[in-house]
Amino acid sequence: MGIYTQDFENEFISLTDIARYKSDDPTAVIQNWMRNRDVIEFLGLWERLHNSDFKLLEFEGFRKQAGSNTFTMLPKKWIEATNAIGIVSKAGCYGGTYAHSDIAMSFAT
Repeated sequence: MGIYTQDFENEFISLTDIARYKSDDPTAVIQNWMRNRDVIEFLGLWERLHNSDFKLLEFEGFRKQAGSNTFTMLPKKWIEATNAIGIVSKAGCYGGTYAHSDIAMSFAT
């Protein structure tokens, strides 16, 4: 399983690697997980506790839409819109979606 270290205090674990155990399309697994209202609320709570630059107004918009049939969420969309730090999306050879270990454990369960 891939681990991406942004700094020495925080461990980031590959959600892409975890999702590969469930499906041949790990991107779809992550996107479906992020559509869930409980997940959006958990991510918002985690960000409020750890990220002073988290954009609450954008988060509230996502929270209101989450769980509906038309709601879609991509990790990159979440990161860019809310200034999130708990999830990282990387391109390239070692690319994928990484999350802080707190978030990754929630994803794994």
